[in-house]
Amino acid sequence: MSELKIGLIGAGSISGSHLAAYQANPKTVLWAICDINEERAREAAKKFNIPHVYTDYRKLLENPEVQAISICTWNNTHAEISIAALKAGKNVLCEKPLCINVDEALSVQDAVRRTGNLLQVGYVRRFASNIAVLRKFIDAGDLGDIYYAKASLIRRLGNPGGWFADKARSGGGPLIDIGVHAIDLCWYLMGKPKVVSVSGNTYAKLGNRSHIENYAFYKAADYDASLNTVEDMANALIRFENGASLMVDVSFSLHAKENSALLNIYGEKGGAEIEPVLSIVTEQHNTIINIDPQISSPGFDFEDSFQNEINHFVDSCLNGGPNISPIEDGVEMIKILNAIYQSAAEGREIRF
Repeated sequence: MSELKIGLIGAGSISGSHLAAYQANPKTVLWAICDINEERAREAAKKFNIPHVYTDYRKLLENPEVQAISICTWNNTHAEISIAALKAGKNVLCEKPLCINVDEALSVQDAVRRTGNLLQVGYVRRFASNIAVLRKFIDAGDLGDIYYAKASLIRRLGNPGGWFADKARSGGGPLIDIGVHAIDLCWYLMGKPKVVSVSGNTYAKLGNRSHIENYAFYKAADYDASLNTVEDMANALIRFENGASLMVDVSFSLHAKENSALLNIYGEKGGAEIEPVLSIVTEQHNTIINIDPQISSPGFDFEDSFQNEINHFVDSCLNGGPNISPIEDGVEMIKILNAIYQSAAEGREIRF
């Protein structure tokens, strides 16, 4: 197989990043697109020269020429579509999160194992070029055993509304939308240790603050100021079997002076600041040393990371090889996210 024919399901905003990255990959052909909004699907098909347009994903999956698909739909449909695609013999790149609850996650995992087809979870931050650089330091043992991580992604005013703000479709707010990236990346860099307990809090104090004037923020295509059933912010302490721990806080809305992003990991021999830009800290000759790697993208480059993610998926489909973001990691992340929500709802620590 020298080229891969791609189908994409869900033509919303994130689909543009998938489509552009596939178009830039010489080994792929964009072959089919599906959206319940036919006009939106046809607009994307025209822009990216996609010959087949559908409004029912099942019809797309019946197309025998489609070999792999990207799922870019609402979170509550990820499991259903992933399972159907795997059973139809397609390889799957599913946008994060894998799904919205553990039962769904286990069902998708079972489908992967039964069919033997590939499923890659869309943890795009794993594919950032600065993370590839950092992994070389970690894998060489330069940071030693990583025992602590801290992740914070704060939006002072950034509830996208629409389906993002509808818990029935999204599964939650900032925790499951942007928090999943922060938690997953730290967990991945820490060596994916086994979770033993989670203690979390969620807050719904400010709403979507649609009354705020003179401050622009991203709004979903189906933005509705009257709809908001998700949390404003969440925080959690996650403990691992090896004694390591991870602290995280994320928000869509918070009375903060400015938006902020901080992702740090700390080991016995050194540490690393990942956001806003990669910096490594260590010691030499009894002196603390700050190392600023001279790389083209020291911070998270959205477009470059998506291209790397798509390239990895395509190469895995065509040539096999290790999957950097496998189904098992998607399942583990849903277990963590669900435990944080459960801990917050019940006011207690959840033990695994």
